[in-house]
Amino acid sequence: MAIYRFRISFEDFDEVVREIDIKSTQTFEDLHKAIHRSTGYSAEKSSSFFVSTDNWIKGDEIAYLPIQRKIDRGVVLMENSKLNKFIEDPHQKFYYIYNFDRPFDFHVELIKIILDTDPNIEYPYLVKSTGEAPKIIEKDNFGAVAVSANPVSSEFDFLNEMDFVPEDTEELEAMGGRGINAEEKSDDAEEESDDADEFADNDSFEDEEYKEDDY
Repeated sequence: MAIYRFRISFEDFDEVVREIDIKSTQTFEDLHKAIHRSTGYSAEKSSSFFVSTDNWIKGDEIAYLPIQRKIDRGVVLMENSKLNKFIEDPHQKFYYIYNFDRPFDFHVELIKIILDTDPNIEYPYLVKSTGEAPKIIEKDNFGAVAVSANPVSSEFDFLNEMDFVPEDTEELEAMGGRGINAEEKSDDAEEESDDADEFADNDSFEDEEYKEDDY
């Protein structure tokens, strides 16, 4: 029995990579669940591996929680499919689609075959994890809740802790005039208010004179 090391990457997020060691006799379902222990996604979604060419052209499908139409066609199921039955190349590739309702596409490539298992390791085993898996849109009982796929890096958090006053007027307008100019605007508003009160008093005075003339 050998150990397969697979490199798993998002098709649209090249910087997010996982490497997983798994026994050759384990199933595609084991690999599917191992991938999502590493991404944080729910594994209980309809998904499929496809035996792939070097150019990621999809071939035979190996499915998890398939729809009835696929079942009727006799699609191969992940839980019944051992990995070693589908490895024909030392660099075998699989195209993998997770969650057909809101899909993410992955490239899965065999990058290493290890002949001896490590008795101290429980397989599947996450060897390497690079990058944060993008957030997905989940539905609750009240509708869809959107979550950003690209959260702001924590290295910019310090900006939120500073009393930052940009010099660019456009930046000031975008930030609601926060900072020194905001105080100036406030002073201007007070002066305008005082002027308005003065005009109001003058109007009142003129009205009184007008009334006196009538008498």
